[in-house]
Amino acid sequence: MSEKQKYYITTAIAYTSGKPHIGNTYEVVLADAIARYKRSQGYDVFFQTGTDEHGQKIELKAEEAGISPKEFVDQVSGQIKNIWDMMDTSYDKFIRTTDEYHEKQVQKIFKKLYDKGDIYKGHYEGLYCTPCESFFTESQLVDGKCPDCGREVQPAKEEAYFFKMSKYADRLIEHINTHPEFIQPVSRKNEMMNNFLLPGLQDLCVSRTSFKWGIPVDFDPKHVVYVWLDALTNYITGIGYDCDGENTEQFKKNWPADLHLIGKDIIRFHTIYWPIFLMALDLPLPKQIFGHPWLLQGDGKMSKSKGNVLYADELVDFFGVDAVRYFVLHEMPFENDGIISWELMVERLNSDLANTLGNLVNRTVSMTNKYFGGVVTDKGVAEEVDADLKAVVEATPKAVEAKMDGLRVADAITEIFNLFKRCNKYIDETMPWVLAKDEEKKDRLETVLFNLIQSISAGAELLESFMPSTSKKILEQLNGGHVTDKPEILFQRLDLEEVLQKVAELHPPVEEEKEEDVIDIEAKPEITYDQFGAMQFQVGEIISCEEVKKSKKLLCSQVKVGSQIKQIVSGIKGHYTAEEMVGKKVMVLVNLKPAKLAGVLSEGMLLCAEDAEGNLALVTPEKDMPAGAEIC
Repeated sequence: MSEKQKYYITTAIAYTSGKPHIGNTYEVVLADAIARYKRSQGYDVFFQTGTDEHGQKIELKAEEAGISPKEFVDQVSGQIKNIWDMMDTSYDKFIRTTDEYHEKQVQKIFKKLYDKGDIYKGHYEGLYCTPCESFFTESQLVDGKCPDCGREVQPAKEEAYFFKMSKYADRLIEHINTHPEFIQPVSRKNEMMNNFLLPGLQDLCVSRTSFKWGIPVDFDPKHVVYVWLDALTNYITGIGYDCDGENTEQFKKNWPADLHLIGKDIIRFHTIYWPIFLMALDLPLPKQIFGHPWLLQGDGKMSKSKGNVLYADELVDFFGVDAVRYFVLHEMPFENDGIISWELMVERLNSDLANTLGNLVNRTVSMTNKYFGGVVTDKGVAEEVDADLKAVVEATPKAVEAKMDGLRVADAITEIFNLFKRCNKYIDETMPWVLAKDEEKKDRLETVLFNLIQSISAGAELLESFMPSTSKKILEQLNGGHVTDKPEILFQRLDLEEVLQKVAELHPPVEEEKEEDVIDIEAKPEITYDQFGAMQFQVGEIISCEEVKKSKKLLCSQVKVGSQIKQIVSGIKGHYTAEEMVGKKVMVLVNLKPAKLAGVLSEGMLLCAEDAEGNLALVTPEKDMPAGAEIC
C-alpha cells in the first residue's frame, strides 16, 4: 500500500482475579498473530491489551489474601504482563484500569451520560452472579443459575444508577443489520439479536454501593462505577480519548477500532452494551467484533482438584514458546471450541513441528553442506516436478491472506504447513541423494536444493506472524542459499510417557477430604401434609426425546403418564443424551404449572438428584412400575 493504513486491534482486558490459564492466554496470542500479519502487509498497527482491575470479586480476593485491593491487582497484573511477554506478543500498549488517566476519563464519561439523561438513579433488585459481576432476572437464568458461567446467583438489592439501553436499541439493531461484518462469527450475531436485542433491552445497572473497590462516581461518592462501563471504555481511554473533547492525535488516528477480539462468553457486553455507550458518546462504532471460541481441556473442565489446569509458563517449560503458540493457534477452530491436552501437544510437536518442519530444514541444510559446502545457486536445470512446487509457493501467500482476512487463523497456518509438506514431497520426488551419485547431475542437484531453500524460506517468512522465533531461526539457517555450517535442531521430539510422568510429579491430583459420602443442604421451611398432598407425583415413561435447538442444556421429552402424553423440558443435556433417555421410567411432578423454556412448552418436571460436584441422576422406581403409577 502506498500510504500506511492504520489497524487498531484490541483484546479483552484480562481480569485480575488470578493467574490466567492457557485458555485465557490464547486470546492475546491470537491477537498477536493478527497484528503481526497486518504489519507484514504494511499496515500501521496499534495493538492494545491490558488488565481489568476493579470489582467485588477482587475486593474479596484481596481480603482473603490479607492485602489491599491495589496491592493484589498490582501483583496479578504484573504476572499477566509477564506471561504476555513470555509468549512473545508484540502489543503496543498495556493498559490497566487503575491507571489514573483511565479512572479520570471514566468519571467524566459517567457524568456526561448522567447530564445527558442517559443515566438515572434508581434501585436494583435482582439475582447477582459475583464471578461475572452481573445482575439477572429470574427469566434470564438457565436452570436457576447464571446464564454466562453456570454458577449460583444470589438475591441482591441496592441503590444504583442505570443506563437507558432501550433508547439506542433500534439504532443498534439497524447498524447490525446494515453491517453484516460487525459481529463475527454469524452465529454470535444471531444469538445477540434473537436472545437480547429483539426481545427488548432492559436498562443496565452501571453503579454499585455494596462494595468499594471501583472508580467512585465523583458527584455521588458512595457509588462506584460498575465494571462494564469502566472496563469497556479502556478501548478509547488507552489511545487518548478525552471526554471534554481534547482527544489526542493517536485517538483521532486509530478510532474506530478495526477489531475487538474477545471470548464468546463476553460477546453480549461488547456487541450490545459497548456500541450503545459509544452511541451515547457520539463516537463511531468499532468496525468488527470477533467472539472467538474457548480452548477446553481434553479431559473436561479445568479443575485444580483434578490437577489438570494448564498454564502457559508450564507448557513453555515443556515445549517452548513457539510450539505453544503453534498449538493454541492451529488447534482452535473458527467457531467451535478447541481441545488442548498434554497428549495432543506431544503429538503435534512430534509430527508437525519436529518431523514436517524441523526435519525438512535439517535435511536441507545438511545436504547443502554435504554436497556443495553450504552454498547453492540456481543452475536452471529444471524439470516438470519443479513447476508444481513453485505453483504451491506462489499460491500460498494469497491463500494465507484470504484465510487471515476472514480471521481463520488456524486455516492460515494449515496453508503454510501444506507448503512445508509439499517441500518434503519434493525431496522424495527428486531424491537428492541419488542425484549426488552422478557427477553429470550435479547442476540438477544444486537446482533442487536451491528450489528447496527458496520454498522453505517463503514458508518461513509467512510463519513469522504465528511462530516469530522459529521463522527467524529458519531464515538465518538458510540465508538465501548460504546455509549455516551446522543445522540447528528446531524442535526435539518428546516421549509421551516421560512427559506425562513429569506432569504427574508436578501436579499430583488433590485428594478431597471426605468423612463419608453424604451431602448436607440448606433446610427449607417446614410444610404441612396438605401442602405436600397438593403435589401430584407419578411414574412416567419417556417414549421420545430430542435436544432443544436454542439451548445448550435442555432436552425435550415426551413422557407417557397413564393414558396422557406430557411434554417436559429438563436441563439435563450435560448428563444424558436424548437417545439414552428413551425407555426410562422416571419420577414426574405432574401438576406443575406449564411454562416455556427456551421457547418450548414444558408441562411438568422430571425429578433428579444432584451431588456436590453438580452431577445429576434421574429419580427412578426401584422396581418396574407401570407408567402412571402414583408416587405417594
